[in-house]
Amino acid sequence: MTEKLFYKDVYQTEFTTKLVKADQDEGGRPFVVLEETAFYPTGGGQPHDKGSLNNVRVIDVEEVEGEIRHYVTLPIEEASPVNGVVDWSRRFDHMQQHTGQHILSAIMQDEFDMATVSFHLGKDTVSIDLDVESLSEETLHKVEQRVNEVIRENRFVETRWMTVDEANQYPLRKSLSVDEAVRLVIIPDIDYNGCGGTHPRSTGEVQMVKVLGWTRQKRNVRLEFVCGNRVLEQLEKKHSVLSGIKTQMKRPEEELEHEVSSLIKENKAKDKQLAEQTAQLLDYEARDLAASPQETGEVSIIKRVFENRTIKMLQDLGKKIVEQAPNGIVVLVSEQEEQLQFVLAQGSDIPGNMKEAAQQAMPLIEAKGGGKPGFVQGGGTKALKAEEFANRLKEAALETIK
Repeated sequence: MTEKLFYKDVYQTEFTTKLVKADQDEGGRPFVVLEETAFYPTGGGQPHDKGSLNNVRVIDVEEVEGEIRHYVTLPIEEASPVNGVVDWSRRFDHMQQHTGQHILSAIMQDEFDMATVSFHLGKDTVSIDLDVESLSEETLHKVEQRVNEVIRENRFVETRWMTVDEANQYPLRKSLSVDEAVRLVIIPDIDYNGCGGTHPRSTGEVQMVKVLGWTRQKRNVRLEFVCGNRVLEQLEKKHSVLSGIKTQMKRPEEELEHEVSSLIKENKAKDKQLAEQTAQLLDYEARDLAASPQETGEVSIIKRVFENRTIKMLQDLGKKIVEQAPNGIVVLVSEQEEQLQFVLAQGSDIPGNMKEAAQQAMPLIEAKGGGKPGFVQGGGTKALKAEEFANRLKEAALETIK
């Protein structure tokens, strides 16, 4: 088995070793197995390390059937020695985030009676799922303050291998799921947890924790946060956005929230007014189209081709027309940049089934659609010109009412 150097010294980023195996997995990805490695494989909610082996990039590390596979961008020749370099910035980031999670979960459980049920260390943020249904702002504020107190106390973080019986002598956060030797992460008086991840020597290296917010996940709450250098990255992102808003609005920071709120209310009012005016225009257009069909007789044909009208506009217009023309068949087609969209409808006095009619014409433009027997909508390619497809829809509709 590969010797795991990251358990001996988490700060070791360079090593020299021998190649044990060079192969590829079922998907054709080349990988190597080494006699020893400082590369941490994905596990326990923590992502893998990255870096290089003999200047070839290591893009993934997994433990598969007892062997640690280093997935590389190019095959590595079976030569000795192999020089490995771990990406320290990624490693240290994971150390900060994982240890911050230990502290946060411990405080949440011990001081607020909220147990962590899962943990995810993502690319930009970290999250834990808690067995509660909601969180108050007051609780979040208190938790964040307490966690940062523990970090500033610079408590020693110890990792120790021991038997399960020895580990059970400690006030463990949760019961152990292994029978063999277990690796215990100990933050005295704060956390005692079986964990295989990477951690710094002291809580001070976590630097700080910032809670970003929470969302409901079924019966749990997902709490999102960042630690250490990620706090500065989040601050920089927010500062950049805020600076851009200040440039546009020319207001002091303390007035921006009120200004943005006012703009949102104003835009909502304008959107509502615009929607009302659009509905009125569609009413006028529907009455005009219903009053001037292209073909008259026992069945009136109201057929129009438009450019760049949305499917919703076609639907709204079609519904208004059939209300005005109970003896009419309505064919509306809109030509978009890359597709045709349509509505096919019938008035209440018309027999037949427009759904069946549409199904006859839709293959002509490889269309997909649906609806009810009296009202169908859909869209497809521009295999036909819009006017020609509208005529095909009309013909199919007339066939169904014979």
